[in-house]
Amino acid sequence: MRPLSRRAVLAGGAAMAALSGCTAGPPEPAASKAPDPEQLLLRELIAEKERTIGLYAALVGADGAKLAPFKERHEQHLAALRERLSAEPLPPAPATPSVKPSPSKKPPKVSLTRLRDTERKAAAMRARQLGTASPSLAQLIASIGACEALHAVALPRSL
Repeated sequence: MRPLSRRAVLAGGAAMAALSGCTAGPPEPAASKAPDPEQLLLRELIAEKERTIGLYAALVGADGAKLAPFKERHEQHLAALRERLSAEPLPPAPATPSVKPSPSKKPPKVSLTRLRDTERKAAAMRARQLGTASPSLAQLIASIGACEALHAVALPRSL
């Protein structure tokens, strides 16, 4: 049997070190992932739905029979949006979010006119949001927008 040369021993040692996971320095930190644009859009839509439900909740006490179906549809939209959100932690939302007044201003008056304006603006935003969404999410957003547009014209004129 022929003895191994110094070069062969060093090459074998380097190969073993590479195979065993040895590195010359500390491991490099994992590259920070940019947030998924679709997840950001979902979070934005969820927050918007929570605010809208809060507006409805403020008026449901006045005449729940007329506004409850509108509020329930928004709650269904919210549930569908939350189902699509990834498993990343999201703080739980209250069942009926409240409208939070600014400390320096009077709380905004919730009226049917304000609800109609909110519905109209939300429906108009949906078309712009479709461009950044996957086909299945775009379909959900379009359906929500159609419902909001219908709400804008179907809300009662008075309670």
